[in-house]
Amino acid sequence: MATTTSIAIPGQLLGPASKYKPGPGVHLYESNLYSSVLGTREVLPQVGNVVLCRVTRITPRQAVAAILVCGDTVLEAEWQGVIRVQDVRATEKDRVKIYESFRPGDIVRASVISLGDQSNYYLSTASNELGVIMGVSEAGNAMYPVSWKEYKDPETGLSESRKVAKPF
Repeated sequence: MATTTSIAIPGQLLGPASKYKPGPGVHLYESNLYSSVLGTREVLPQVGNVVLCRVTRITPRQAVAAILVCGDTVLEAEWQGVIRVQDVRATEKDRVKIYESFRPGDIVRASVISLGDQSNYYLSTASNELGVIMGVSEAGNAMYPVSWKEYKDPETGLSESRKVAKPF
């Protein structure tokens, strides 16, 4: 994963136009983006980006998560995202229970489906490749996946329900 410096100077190459969208103070030249002004640069999640996030809170209708990584770039600031109950799975949406899919502390691979409201991005795990990639048990131990809907604690031997991401 790449991290980027936050200060951009005029004329500095910021990246290819195929990978990033230009914002204010950025110009396009020969399919590359360059800084036009001195300032900070920041990668923001866009619709369609795959992000890594940490679940911070769950309610019966949604899981709230802090977005930490966008694509292969570690974000300098945490952005808040929401995984709604209808966005957890592609099938059987009416049978999904958030507490059986995520727990606070889980690291989740998700896709940005909407910029959402003022303070949240809307995220989805409705694909086999998306879901929990690292889970922590109630005992505080790192768990490993045993099926598409279950993680197991190696120390206690107890299993917990999760929406497991298919490994690459």
